[in-house]
Amino acid sequence: MVAVDIAALAARIGHRFRDEALAELALRHRSWVAEQQAPPGEAPASNERLELLGDAVLDVVVSEHVYTAYPHMSVGELAKVRASVVSADSLAEAARRLRLGEALLLGRGEEAAGGRRKRSILADATEAMIGAVYLDGGWEPARRLVLSLLVERIEAMALDPGRDDYKTVLQERAAEALSAAPSYRISHRGPDHERLWRAVVTIEGRPYGTGEGTSKKQAEQAAARAALAAFLHPPSPDEPGEGEKLWSGPPPADPPSDRGDVRRTT
Repeated sequence: MVAVDIAALAARIGHRFRDEALAELALRHRSWVAEQQAPPGEAPASNERLELLGDAVLDVVVSEHVYTAYPHMSVGELAKVRASVVSADSLAEAARRLRLGEALLLGRGEEAAGGRRKRSILADATEAMIGAVYLDGGWEPARRLVLSLLVERIEAMALDPGRDDYKTVLQERAAEALSAAPSYRISHRGPDHERLWRAVVTIEGRPYGTGEGTSKKQAEQAAARAALAAFLHPPSPDEPGEGEKLWSGPPPADPPSDRGDVRRTT
């Protein structure tokens, strides 16, 4: 059995498991299960059943939140927000924030194929972990986990429920607030089959958001979403001279890049 640091994982998730076996189960990909040598009928389970449960919990939490938080949205707008928030891209990004990829139990073949970075595997692991937290702690811990991971995306989507194009929305907001256009600095790390892209979005030379993804497009969209989340949570309007800014707080840190190739796009 591969050892998993459940304590470290629990700290990242923000939930202390009473039954740590549930957390480990959420990390078992079917490729790992297939390689375990066990008598017929005694093979360990994969995370697929937890994934199914977590998917249901996720759907209810997000649906309840958007219903309550946005009473003036139409049914169609609420559905579009929810669909974006529970998408594979969104859940894979959440998994990266929790560093679930490094804790996954994968088969040798899937490991060699870059499974720890695959969008579908990461998204499924997020749902499975939500299911594990629900079984271990009940509704409220599961709800807290879901919202801690996804509330910023919900709020960013609420700016424009009709689309999931954060770059375009950010461009429009920057033009309105600052009469300026965003630009993106792109870098990457890892071999070709496991490449991870990073984008830093700047406006008038100031960094406003950073994002990562398995493609340049995903990284840019994630960076734009982070900038929009900052726009949704500005400092107090009492601060003089900052009321019309897209975001008036200190810019996010832009650490030196060690990600290989770096380029700028708009």
